[in-house]
Amino acid sequence: MKHVFLLIIVLLSLKVYAQKHYQKAYYDNGNVKAEGWLESDIKVKYWTFYYKNGKVQKEGHYKNGKPVKYWYFYRENGTKESEGHFREGKKNDWWLFYDNMAKINHKCQLKNNEKNGYCLMYKDEKLISAKKFKNGKQIKEWTDFSSFRKENNLNDLR
Repeated sequence: MKHVFLLIIVLLSLKVYAQKHYQKAYYDNGNVKAEGWLESDIKVKYWTFYYKNGKVQKEGHYKNGKPVKYWYFYRENGTKESEGHFREGKKNDWWLFYDNMAKINHKCQLKNNEKNGYCLMYKDEKLISAKKFKNGKQIKEWTDFSSFRKENNLNDLR
C-alpha cells in the first residue's frame, strides 16, 4: 500500500511539471520579446513575438514546438508582411504577401514551404499576372487575366 501511495505522488508531481504554463521573455530594454504557452519546455498554443521596439513581429499557434494553423507576420514598422497556414511547421495552402503600404502584393499556394500551385501578382489591388508552380519550379505564366481564367476554369477567382 505504501508503494502505491508513493507511485501516485510521483505521477502527480510529474503531471504538475508537465502542465502548461505561460512564459514571457524580455529584451534588455524591458520590452517583451516573446510570450506564449509552454508544456514541458515545448511551445504550444498561441505565441506572440515582438521586435525590440515593442511592435509585433509574428503571431500564431504551435503544436509540439512546430508552427501550425494560421500565422501573421509584420514588419518592424507594424505593417503586415505576410500571413498564411502552417502544417507540421511548414508553410502550406494559400499565403498572402503585402507591400509596404499593407496592400496585397501577391498570393501563392504553398506546399511544404515551396510554391506549388498558383501565384497571383497584384498592383494597386488589381491582378496583373499569374504563375503556376510545381514543387517550387515555375511551369507557366499568364499576363492576360482572361486567358488565365479560361485556361484554368477559375470563374470565381478575383
